[in-house]
Amino acid sequence: MSISTKRGDSGETDLMFGKRVPKTHPRVRTCGAVDELNAQLGVVRASDVSDALEQCIDKIQSHLVGLMGVVATDSDDHQKYADKGYQGIALCDVEWLDGIVHEVETVQGHRFRGWSRPGSQGALAGAALDVARTVSRRAELMSWEIDDAELSVARQFLNRLSDVLWLLARSREAGDAS
Repeated sequence: MSISTKRGDSGETDLMFGKRVPKTHPRVRTCGAVDELNAQLGVVRASDVSDALEQCIDKIQSHLVGLMGVVATDSDDHQKYADKGYQGIALCDVEWLDGIVHEVETVQGHRFRGWSRPGSQGALAGAALDVARTVSRRAELMSWEIDDAELSVARQFLNRLSDVLWLLARSREAGDAS
């Protein structure tokens, strides 16, 4: 199948299960922001980071694919999505991010002590993580424009992810291996 279907030339696009919506629909815009976040995390991975950080980013990116699928599913079709066995996003994924927060704050000692100036420490990966953090925050805010209670865990994930990315940026700027 070609990536170029030309179905979007009229300003509409498909959600999961074929429902058509305008490209300006909050679901489409939120998916676009999450896709941008995923791409920015790819920049982090390519920025000479440790194996541990690369594996962490890879797992985050995997979760973002499932999150996009949930966001791209109309509220009437969430059961179909689950029945098909598509990857979603679960509370245990949010808890995994909580574990990262705990690790970086408690073990590494990186806590919020005021806002940082992204890039000021000369760490490209740290600056790229800060860009990813802002995109995560925007994606979360956009998700609140969608009237769908099934997105509560996705919103929690994006909210927590922005915190994790902030902490990872500080860790990277400090020269920690993570």
